[in-house]
Amino acid sequence: MHFSIPETEVRSGENGSTFVAYSIHVNGVLHCRVRYSQLLGLHEQIKKEYGSNVVPTFPPKKIFTLTPAEVEQRREQLEKYMQAVRQHPMLGASELFNSFLRKAQQETQQIPTEEVALDICLSNGQKVTVNILTSDQTEDVLDAAATKLDLPDDLAGYFSLFLVREGVEENLTFVRKLQDFELPYISITSLQSSDYHIVLRKSYWDMAYDGDVMDNRVGLNLLYAQTVSDIERGWILVNKDQHRQLKSLQEKGSKKEFIHLGQTLKYYGYLKFDPCITDFPEKGCQVIVSAGNNELNFHVKLPNEQMKEGSFKVTRMRCWRVTSSQVPVSNGTSNPCNSAKCEVKLELAFEYLMSKDRLQWVTITSQQAIMMSTCLQSMVDELMVKKSGGTIKKMLRKRHNGSVHRSDSQQAVKSPPLLDSPDPNREQIVKLSTKLNSVSLRGISASNSANDISGDDFHGNYAFEGIGDDDL
Repeated sequence: MHFSIPETEVRSGENGSTFVAYSIHVNGVLHCRVRYSQLLGLHEQIKKEYGSNVVPTFPPKKIFTLTPAEVEQRREQLEKYMQAVRQHPMLGASELFNSFLRKAQQETQQIPTEEVALDICLSNGQKVTVNILTSDQTEDVLDAAATKLDLPDDLAGYFSLFLVREGVEENLTFVRKLQDFELPYISITSLQSSDYHIVLRKSYWDMAYDGDVMDNRVGLNLLYAQTVSDIERGWILVNKDQHRQLKSLQEKGSKKEFIHLGQTLKYYGYLKFDPCITDFPEKGCQVIVSAGNNELNFHVKLPNEQMKEGSFKVTRMRCWRVTSSQVPVSNGTSNPCNSAKCEVKLELAFEYLMSKDRLQWVTITSQQAIMMSTCLQSMVDELMVKKSGGTIKKMLRKRHNGSVHRSDSQQAVKSPPLLDSPDPNREQIVKLSTKLNSVSLRGISASNSANDISGDDFHGNYAFEGIGDDDL
């Protein structure tokens, strides 16, 4: 998740006094506004709980009123502090830190704790209405949806809630996977737009886990609905013969067979992103990126209008980072951001092993860069669990057993470590080299990398001159 404090605001307090509010953004969207004293209180609690040697440096108090320059300096320091806490594997996942974020989100939006009805969309467009509290965190809402659907507890963890935006022609833009530190009802209500929905979708990548889900009637129906939806949207490629087979299975009600056939199709289980820009193989190329099968797949439109395709395997990514910058909205002027309306520009950059001895950075400019980064992280997590001999069931059971249920949800919430940095000059945050050194690429990659992208030759469909895992 991308944490930043891009702006401050002078607000009125009690007795006519004023104070500076610091706007904490998550993934480029306002999450909450907090005072310095609130963050200081959080810092003191963390220090008391975990010790001074673990807690990052916190900006000191000032005796006198801060000048505008000092306010800006404190904003930068608080931003770095929040990022450091979020990135720390222990502090970032602590109930103390995340309950602070949850409470601050609720206070900022000024939504009291009360019972409400929330619609959860399924892949086929059907809506499931759950009765929750406005203060329920993501895991609470997911559990409520699973209960309403009669999905067993041990399978609920195979699914996640995603915030999506519906565009023209029913196109869906996946904004982000809802995190356990946020309140889904407040997150979607604060957007004040009917274009946004919360969708239930499977949250794993390895199709081997489909078997666990399909053993249950409800799980089978959810997976079937998602497969049908992905085919109808063109996310899964189907030729005429395959289409006839799928239609026949659908007419017979053979859902398992339908899914099994779907598993053999290109891009099964992939998440497709909106068209964006990449610098590979040339700067300024239009590209459609899809995530799945432990890779990022590129459909690139070159300047000469030629279309190319290739894949970047996550096992060949040494590291990646997400960076953001403020850029003026195009209005015919070149005013800086402090005197013109600005928007956040997001980029995902990863360092890729193009050949045995050559690494190259590849950059994607997309408002979904953080979502792409989250996909990469979850792929790596799955690979590491499998490499260590564990199973996704054990991982999900551990998370479920350690979860905080509704009765305690006012106090605690969890989330994964920080994946990205708002400073384009900072070193990469996600470093895979130390993790993947212990991973046998030959054991992980299902293919011989024949479709991996080679840095020297960017050929047409399925014709990339890649390197095999044996070359490493």
